Parts: sequence; C-alpha cells; structure tokens
Amino acid sequence: MNFKILKPKNALEGHAEFIEQEIAAICKKCERQLTADQLEANLYTCLACRYHFKMNARQRIHMMVDADSFIEHDAELSPSNVLGFPGYDEKLAAAKRQSAEKDSVVCGECAIGGCRVVLFVMEPNFMMGSMGTICGEKVTRAFELAAEQGLPVVGVTASGGARMQEGILSLMQMAKISGAVKRHNDAGLLFLCLLTDPTTGGVTASFAMEADVILAEPQALIGFAGPRVIEQTIRKKLPNGFQRAEFQLEHGFVDAIVERKRQKRSIARLLQMHKKEGVV
Repeated sequence: MNFKILKPKNALEGHAEFIEQEIAAICKKCERQLTADQLEANLYTCLACRYHFKMNARQRIHMMVDADSFIEHDAELSPSNVLGFPGYDEKLAAAKRQSAEKDSVVCGECAIGGCRVVLFVMEPNFMMGSMGTICGEKVTRAFELAAEQGLPVVGVTASGGARMQEGILSLMQMAKISGAVKRHNDAGLLFLCLLTDPTTGGVTASFAMEADVILAEPQALIGFAGPRVIEQTIRKKLPNGFQRAEFQLEHGFVDAIVERKRQKRSIARLLQMHKKEGVV
C-alpha cells in the first residue's frame, strides 16, 4: 500500500503551498517513511537504520552486474500443474501476474567487475521463491553451462523452500541441483552464493549451503524449518536472533555478512581472486 504525506514545495517560501509525495515503503525496523526515489537511490535499504528491504530478481541483476552484460537463458521455461494439484493453476497465474516472471528464478550469463560468470537470482514474488521443477531445471542448466565453459557461478537465493504443489518432483530438485553443483566443483570452478531474506527449506538444505563462499545480507533468515516450527517441536524458547544471518555467521554457517551497497564490489573482488587463467 502507498501512503501520502504533505511537504512544503519550497522550504524557503513562507506561504502554505504544498505538494504531495508518495511514500513507497515504511521501514519495518525504525518506521521511517521512504519514497520510491529514496529506496532506489539507496539500493532498497533504509536511510536511517540500514534495514534491507526485499528486492525482486530484476532489481538485483541491475544492481549486481556490469551494465548491458546480462544475457538471459531459458526464459521460455514455465511450470505446469503436472500433478493436477487443486488450485495450483490459479496460483501459478497469480504468481506470474504479481512477479512478471514465468517462474521463481532468473538465469543467464553476465559480467561482474569485468569477470564473466553464470548467474541465477531467485524471485521472492513468485510463490515466495519456492523451488519447483522449472526452477530446478534452470539452476541445473546454469551449473552445467558454467562447467562446460569453465565459468564461476554466482547465485542469489530467496526462497520458502520446495514447492508443495509439485510434491516429490519438487523435492528431487534438491538432489538434481546438488549433482550439478558437484560436477561444477569437480571441474575446479568457483560457486559463490548470496543468501537473502528468507532462504529456507529445501533450498537451504541443498545448493544454497553448498557454495565455496557463502555471503549473506544483514538480518536475513537462513534455516531449514522456521523458528516457530522448531519451537513448537522442541517446546523450548529459541535464543534471540536464532537463524538470522548474524547467528549463522557466529556458528560458522556463513562466511561473511555483506551490506547491499558493498555486495557488487565484494563479489567482484572474490571473483578476481579466484579467476582462472584463460577465462576473460
């Protein structure tokens, strides 16, 4: 929902002339009101407290890759209701309208800091970034292409886990992608993954945590089952910040927490450090 506030047209003018300025978001952490221009200019982080708002896949690609270098692959692939799950066709149609994407991941080739990479970025606005058969196929193809061309893979995850409407076909994507990650790794190639809020379920239990270098955004929720499910299961109160990026860093599951304004520079530096000879 958009909110509107009134502000003086010119702070130097003494009369009560006002214009309307739309508020695009209110920070969940400090409740600061932010306009769309402020959000975009600050990479969708709060000006006051640095809270990281969610970004869609295209926004992240625009932020991370070198200008005009992204070439999308497998854009035509789209999921279908192969199991005849009740209501799934309607959910898919709604997800496509909401996200303007055909599925929950965007894949392609690009350059980051001058280094060629294969990139996949998950789309949180498509059924919470859930992993179905098409998502699994696209990510698998991304690793296979990278292995063939001797390129590193950079991934950005945002997911609620495996997509329940596709049942075992969704769960098998965990093993399918993991196999592709292993073959890519056996070729001596780098896999770098950035975990964003949230990265949970089958995505965390497979390829998200199989990267050579694992980065995370501040306060990102990272885990398998959610905190509420765990508390209900073990019937104990969990510690403050449980499963947040800072907790995972402290316990060795994440290599570094990187704020959004430093992500492209940090990823580019890591790619340069691991650059293979002969790869432009």
